[in-house]
Amino acid sequence: MKRRNKSSKLTVVGFIAVVAIIAGIVLSSQTARRWFKDIASDYTGGLNRTVTVYDYNGNKIESYSGKFDVEYKSDGTVKFDIDGKRTTITGGIIINQEE
Repeated sequence: MKRRNKSSKLTVVGFIAVVAIIAGIVLSSQTARRWFKDIASDYTGGLNRTVTVYDYNGNKIESYSGKFDVEYKSDGTVKFDIDGKRTTITGGIIINQEE
């Protein structure tokens, strides 16, 4: 049976350490945090949010609070389900704040 010498063991340990450091840096980045939050939101029914809709003059039209996901469509509409009801907003200014 062939024995590994001490330097090859150190090379393996060094490689593992470098990979762990790189993984720690990448996973602690803001991009990774957002990705983890997206995954958590997908599997737990959304995030606690408050969505407030204003008209173009700055007057508050409606406010929605609860745990839900918000979907932004390419045509400018915003869609979400809250309390079992689908809400679609077209137009206006929408502020989506996580709690």
